Amino acid sequence: MIGWWREWLTAWGPPLLLVGASLAVWEGLTQGLGVPRWLLPPPTAIAQELVRRADLLARHAWITIQEVIFGFGVALCTGIASAVAIAHWRVAERALYPLVVVSQTIPIIAIAPLLLIWVGYDLPMKVIVVAIISFFPITVNTVDGLRSVDPDLVNLLRTMGARRWQVFSKVSLPWALPYLFSGAKVAATVSVIGAVIGEWVGASAGLGWLMTQAVPRFQTPLVFAILVVLGGMGIALFQAVVWAERLCLPWHYSMKREEALKWQSL
Repeated sequence: MIGWWREWLTAWGPPLLLVGASLAVWEGLTQGLGVPRWLLPPPTAIAQELVRRADLLARHAWITIQEVIFGFGVALCTGIASAVAIAHWRVAERALYPLVVVSQTIPIIAIAPLLLIWVGYDLPMKVIVVAIISFFPITVNTVDGLRSVDPDLVNLLRTMGARRWQVFSKVSLPWALPYLFSGAKVAATVSVIGAVIGEWVGASAGLGWLMTQAVPRFQTPLVFAILVVLGGMGIALFQAVVWAERLCLPWHYSMKREEALKWQSL
C-alpha cells in the first residue's frame, strides 16, 4: 500500500502541484486586479457555477455524451473497415485513401451546414460530424499497424498452409491492435470537439448549444463551467480507451511499463 501511494505521488504529485499553483495565480490576479467576472471569472466563481448549475450542465452533458459515443462507435467501425480494405487491396487503397485525406482538409464547420440541410437538426447530424472528425486517426494508425507486420511471421504461417483469414486473425490483427488503440485515443478526445461543432451549427440542446446561449448574455462563468465539463468528458473518454487497451493488450501494457521504468532508472 505504501509503495502504491509513493508511486501515485511520484506520478501525479508534480502535475497536481503545477495545476494548483496556476489556479492560485489566476485567482490572485483576477481578485487583486478587480477583473470583472463577465470578462474573466476567477476559478472559485467557476466552481460555484459548476455547483449551482449542476442540474442544467448534467442535462445537456448527457445529450452531448450520447452524440460522442454514437459518433465514436461509427468512426471506430468505419475506420477499422477502411483500414483493412486499404491495407489489403490496392484498388481500395487508390480509391479510399485520397478520400480519407481529403475529408480532413475540408473544415468540418463548412460541411456541417450541408449535413444540416440533408439530415436535419436531430442526433444523426451530430453523429455524422463526430464520425467524420474521429475516423481519420483510427484509419491512418490501423493502416500503419497492418503494414508494419513482420513479413517473416506471415511467411511462416503461409508455409504452414495458413489461409489469408488465418494470417489476418493470428498475426496481422494482433500486431495492429496497439496502433488501433493509439488512433482511438486521439479519436476519443477530438470526438468531443466534433459534437460541440455539430451543436453550434444546429441544435436545441447539448453543451455546445448551451455555450451559444451563454456567450451573448455575457455569462462567462457558465461558459468556463461548460469548458470544464467538456474537458472532463474528453479525459474520461481517453481514459476509457486506455482501460480497454490494458484489458485487450495486457502484454503490450506490460512492455510499455517496463520500458518506462528502464528509462526512469537511467
